[in-house]
Amino acid sequence: MKKKVEPKIVHGIDRMLRDVRTGRFERSLSALTGVGSLVTAAEIYFEHDSASFGNKMMWVPVALGPVGAAAGAAGFASRRMAKTVLPIASLAIIANGLQGTYLHARGISQKPGGWSNTRYNMEMGPPLFAPLLVTMVGGMGLLASILRRES
Repeated sequence: MKKKVEPKIVHGIDRMLRDVRTGRFERSLSALTGVGSLVTAAEIYFEHDSASFGNKMMWVPVALGPVGAAAGAAGFASRRMAKTVLPIASLAIIANGLQGTYLHARGISQKPGGWSNTRYNMEMGPPLFAPLLVTMVGGMGLLASILRRES
């Protein structure tokens, strides 16, 4: 009597690893980069608007949002765009996120008491870690451009 062989069902992390091996994850990560760029740009707009865009550099991450969204969508649709346009846009987003971290740290240091009044100035000043979230969105796009594309 022959044993019945049931199909192997892949769950959780094994499914994600399979998607990375087969190249399916690259397209998903490209799309997530596009969506993440729009969401973070909208949040940045509202936060910087509440600060009246006091520094003209505050407009840069807002402007990079649609750029990241277009690059993410293009990377999802085209292998060529995923390997050319997406890494360029992602590197610009990463650079701007790191620059934002520096500018936010400088803003905290310029508050009364500077870094010696860290707790208060971290709560009331510019959010120190928020630009690093933008950097992560750029990192997702960079990772997507490096990963193997599904055939």
